[in-house]
Amino acid sequence: MNEQPDGNDAVTNEEPPVLVARDGHVTILTLNRPESRNAINRAMRRMLKSELRRADNNPDVCVVVITGAGSSFSSGVDLPEALAGPPPRTEGTTPTQVLRAISKPVIAAVNGPCYTGGFELAVNCSFIIASDRARFADTHAQLGLLNGWGGSALLPRAVGLPAAIQIVLSGQPVDAQTAARIGLANEVVPHDKLMERTLDVAQAIAGGHAGAVQRMLRLLKEGAGASVAHALGLEAEAGVTFRRDNADIGARFGDKRRPESY
Repeated sequence: MNEQPDGNDAVTNEEPPVLVARDGHVTILTLNRPESRNAINRAMRRMLKSELRRADNNPDVCVVVITGAGSSFSSGVDLPEALAGPPPRTEGTTPTQVLRAISKPVIAAVNGPCYTGGFELAVNCSFIIASDRARFADTHAQLGLLNGWGGSALLPRAVGLPAAIQIVLSGQPVDAQTAARIGLANEVVPHDKLMERTLDVAQAIAGGHAGAVQRMLRLLKEGAGASVAHALGLEAEAGVTFRRDNADIGARFGDKRRPESY
């Protein structure tokens, strides 16, 4: 894994708020303010949006992974900074709007506490793989705030309305095992295996046909919020407009049938 720091950060001795690394066709973005439990400040929001767009525009990148430095995924928006200055809503496009707009799958590798704005960030990813040390909580309502990064729209679709109501209104943490049981996280793995397992899944996705992966991701996302009839219409339309390469399909099929021991 070769780290590729953003060029704008090369002129300063300070650690960038997001570390950028590549593992083959996978870009890894690490929220990097461990001293504040990776609280999401303005600089982190700017860099996160920039790196997500950069990955989306790079044909050599097939999958993005987001995780946190240190023992936390993220404690949420840097509230002292937000209360002392212009609120995040004045900054235009939010990181989660960029997340929802890009064409490539984004996996949240949740390595520890994942709260409030950090929780919304993870919920906006394509799916979550959690460490057994992960904890999820949304404390907006407890603090007198409202969701602004899509949490109230996406969480009920992931876990169902009753569970979403309990999580959002109570502010109580949900442990990793419960998160997997209710559908918030796809998997729970031992903490020291989190990145290994996440990259294993990411590389499996990256090994697929890039065009088909992106089109299927779009179909799944658009169809999830539609009626069955409309989702079937989207699938039929995609089947007509998607240009397949029969020679490439045949070669891939042959590779898949070949025993791993060969």
